[in-house]
Amino acid sequence: AVGLSKGQCLIFIAENMVYPKAAIDAGMEGKVFIKFTIEKDGSMSNIHVLRGVNELLDAEALRVVSALPGGWKAGKQRGKLVKVEYTLPILFKLED
Repeated sequence: AVGLSKGQCLIFIAENMVYPKAAIDAGMEGKVFIKFTIEKDGSMSNIHVLRGVNELLDAEALRVVSALPGGWKAGKQRGKLVKVEYTLPILFKLED
């Protein structure tokens, strides 16, 4: 389970993501998939781009996911705390 709900997580990303100006000027859009691990202590680690669009969008997706507030809850398996891997899609879409 996660400290932030999925909805809170998505709101944080939407409110904190900055669409890179060069990417806007070039008309770049796409979905960047960020993968990370929630450790037994609730911290995030191993944050990386699983599938990217280009370096501008990938870097911003990494930045905003890395800035997510901590306090995640570790996973539990048979009553023991375990690490959990998550994949988060970050959508970059220009307004028409």
